[in-house]
Amino acid sequence: MQKSKRIKIICGHYGSGKTNVAVNLALLYKKRYPSAKVALADVDTVNPYFRAADNAKELESAGIHPILPEFANTNVDIPSLPAELYSIFSPDSDTVSFIDVGGDDGAAALGMYSDLIKECGYEMIYVVSKYRPLISDPSAAADLMHIIEEASHLKCTSVVNNSSIGAETTKEDILASLEYAHKVSEECSLPLLFTSYYKDLIGEIRAEGERFFPMKNVTKQIF
Repeated sequence: MQKSKRIKIICGHYGSGKTNVAVNLALLYKKRYPSAKVALADVDTVNPYFRAADNAKELESAGIHPILPEFANTNVDIPSLPAELYSIFSPDSDTVSFIDVGGDDGAAALGMYSDLIKECGYEMIYVVSKYRPLISDPSAAADLMHIIEEASHLKCTSVVNNSSIGAETTKEDILASLEYAHKVSEECSLPLLFTSYYKDLIGEIRAEGERFFPMKNVTKQIF
């Protein structure tokens, strides 16, 4: 991640694991820079089930401020943006903010703030998965990235390979996704930031020339 960029947007197709990546990156950043002010904003306006809001308590205990939609974690499902969202784009803010964006719909909502985001300085991480329908083909994944960029009026800066099939994921599945990840990176003309995996599920994994990020699964368990 680029320490100089105060706004860190995590985007991608529905079900690609954006929330897991966003929460784990925020936790990692706070661990590396304990004195930094860190926030995580939930801008997933579509999917009410897998949300960063589910991790509010863990984020707060780690010293990370969650910025959540008004009706998050209630029985009211109304697409909305957190009222506090605007504050993280203030030029006077010294908070490093991770933004969890859901698909092109969330990207369109974020587009309202695109000029402010550009002024702040940002990086936008595009999360992909070989095992997710509609983006299992590298060219299709690149096409979706361009749709997200058009909707948000922002440009992606790197790709993350988050290929997973849940609890059934094996080391072989992760290693088999590397060629796909590099092809997506090539199609998008962006660097591959890392390949993620669940350490508690498959242990350590290494491959020559590859960068891996061991994560813990922070989304709701449905398997």
